[in-house]
Amino acid sequence: QVQLVESGGGLVQAGGSLRLSCATSDRTFRNYPMAWFRQGLGKEREFVAAISWIGGSTYYTDSLKGRFTISRDNANDTLYLEMNSLKPEDTAVYYCAAALRYERKNLPTVAGYDYWGQGTQVTVSS
Repeated sequence: QVQLVESGGGLVQAGGSLRLSCATSDRTFRNYPMAWFRQGLGKEREFVAAISWIGGSTYYTDSLKGRFTISRDNANDTLYLEMNSLKPEDTAVYYCAAALRYERKNLPTVAGYDYWGQGTQVTVSS
């Protein structure tokens, strides 16, 4: 069973930074695109960012460009999300996800991913 385990969430003041990590249990995931999504309380899960298997291509939801950076370390089977200038509206549970197939049009969609982590809570205080 493939596992994705997020870490790095917590409580931070507005304007602060956090780096989330997602460790995978299956080394074959270095071959597939991965992504971060988030879900605020009472809201739908929304796309944050995605990265191709080799890390050469990244994709972001427009509203987060410039503040969030997705990256991956394939040697250590770990996905990262660097979050800067955090705002209270960034408060959410953040999930990492992995796709078995690359389809560009599906990258921003929940249905485009086959495996999900359990999530890590990020709370930004004002």
